[in-house]
Amino acid sequence: MRVDQLMTKDVITVTPETPLRDVAVLLVEKGISGIPVVENDQLVGVVSEADLLVKEAGPGVRPTRVLDWLLLPDYTEREAKFAARTAGEAMTSPARTIPNYASVATAAARMSEERVNRLPVVKDGKLVGIITRADVVRAFTRRDDEIAEEIREDVIGRGFWEPPDAVTVKVDHGEVVLSGVVQSHAVASGIPRAVLRVPGVVSVESQLTAVQDEGK
Repeated sequence: MRVDQLMTKDVITVTPETPLRDVAVLLVEKGISGIPVVENDQLVGVVSEADLLVKEAGPGVRPTRVLDWLLLPDYTEREAKFAARTAGEAMTSPARTIPNYASVATAAARMSEERVNRLPVVKDGKLVGIITRADVVRAFTRRDDEIAEEIREDVIGRGFWEPPDAVTVKVDHGEVVLSGVVQSHAVASGIPRAVLRVPGVVSVESQLTAVQDEGK
């Protein structure tokens, strides 16, 4: 499953000149944790709850020695955010993004690694949507037949170029069983690993064999 199949397309955005108070109002009223900042159709940053928390908490203790500046390298950035009056001054830039063609599994991994709740989705540098942790979790609630169809078409068919009837796919509550004969040992070992990355898959049992094994 690709990011653009799951993302929210109608994205709330602000411009760099949007007053920070208006940004805060949008976050509260819309129940969201971050807003993309767009200028001339290009994504230039994101204002998140974390950015506004700096505004509320203050810049922290000002370093007084050279060693302190080395130990507190983010002080200047925090000070700037504390003084911010607009979205452009408070935003985090460059924004962490993900391309529209990326897999949902890639988005999930990136959110986990970078500890963010959302990723703006871009195509040719332009904002086309946003995907959140809630969207990723929602992908794991898909029906078994939807999961099986993605495995057959995207993983086995497009990913490994195996004939549609080469592999039997059974899915029960997200638990997948694969059986059949494929072209090589590499394919037999690669398909189960790829299937594990399909949203909604809980486990994979592989009974796949390779053509060369059949002749023994």
